[in-house]
Amino acid sequence: MRILGNLAVPVTLLAALLGLSGCSGVKTSNADVNNPENAGLPAAQQGSDSSGLSWLVGKGNSGGGAQATQVQVNAYLWRASLDTLSFMPLVSADPFGGVIITDWYSPPATPGERFKVNAYILSNQLTASAIQVSVFHQVQNGTQWVDSPVDPSVANGLEDRILARAADLQAAARNTQ
Repeated sequence: MRILGNLAVPVTLLAALLGLSGCSGVKTSNADVNNPENAGLPAAQQGSDSSGLSWLVGKGNSGGGAQATQVQVNAYLWRASLDTLSFMPLVSADPFGGVIITDWYSPPATPGERFKVNAYILSNQLTASAIQVSVFHQVQNGTQWVDSPVDPSVANGLEDRILARAADLQAAARNTQ
């Protein structure tokens, strides 16, 4: 038992150093941190250009090396989606794939119904076709929740709000440059 206790500290330090060594390629500057479009984003996601967040993801190939695959998500749409859906609890937010999934939310005025939203950012361009929202609705029937149809205008309305917020964020970023 004493041997394990003596190894715990060096192993923990080694793991921490290996984790930090992966950050050596990340470039940051005060301009990146103070950029309004980066507000609320983790440091690893900051520093995007005006077209969106760029990510390099290693993808293995048969040669044993790594092949870089670039995944891009529009930074304004990403931030606007998070802002617009902030009243709902989040289950998952994947900036690499541009997917935001909320948990069920019951409006205070109607506790017998609940909503869930999935938002997909499909492009690095700030266009109407770059955002897709799916809304799910359930009503309470006794002790069980039962799926209920959702008016398509609900998803369209959320998409419109996200696009409007993204345009505001882009305009604010241009005004500060």
